[in-house]
Amino acid sequence: MSDKLLVTLEGGVKRITFNQPNRRNAIDSEMMESLREAIERSAEDESRVVILSGAGDSFCAGADLQSGALQDRKSVDVTSSLRTHTNPAILAMRNLPKPIIARIHGHAVGVGCNYALACDILIASEQAKFGQGFVKIGLMPDGGSTYTLPRLVGYHKAFELMATGDVFGAAEALSLGMINKVVPFEELDATVDALAVRLVASAPIALAKIKQGLAFAGSHGLAEALDFEAVNQGECFHSEDFGEGVRAFLEKRKPAFSGK
Repeated sequence: MSDKLLVTLEGGVKRITFNQPNRRNAIDSEMMESLREAIERSAEDESRVVILSGAGDSFCAGADLQSGALQDRKSVDVTSSLRTHTNPAILAMRNLPKPIIARIHGHAVGVGCNYALACDILIASEQAKFGQGFVKIGLMPDGGSTYTLPRLVGYHKAFELMATGDVFGAAEALSLGMINKVVPFEELDATVDALAVRLVASAPIALAKIKQGLAFAGSHGLAEALDFEAVNQGECFHSEDFGEGVRAFLEKRKPAFSGK
């Protein structure tokens, strides 16, 4: 694991932190690979929720354009790099059967914005900044934003954001439906941590099915979504967590879900 990516796990909460604060946490292939590994391990370990954040004053300012790998562009196979590093990390995030919270402060631009959009809940400070700046250096967006962004803000707004590359603040991101909440920086950690604690205490199987169900419904019709619900609700119904949830409800106490 690279020291450019910090990973801790305590009390069911895994914290993954981009750790190049001197470069606003611009990400290189080494960090991308470490992120993928950390996310994939989360599917098997004792984590119940993941928090993705950036060290210092930024979440992630996109790809590291100062990386030596970019100096000789003719020798760089970008398609292979995206397929090997960027895309697997995004897919791992979306396929992880556990919720991922993005804790966003400062810049979340370029692929950094798209790592945030791959999370399940986005909490931003008032100083957070977002943008799809690829066009400003002659690139099209990657990191899955051509899929995620229009589903959040609509085609026309997504095209505008991508074609201009404008950077915009947290308030606008909230109004567009890109993020869940904006809080003062002084309240950011407390807000994120409180949400993480709440999700840790929630039913893991149900949370996994919620995430899978939303992903499934995004590419299927109503009838297929209804059948997905029928099949997967059956799994939830026969879980120990459902029995515990019903007992806790009747006994007027908080449930202690086990994920079984």
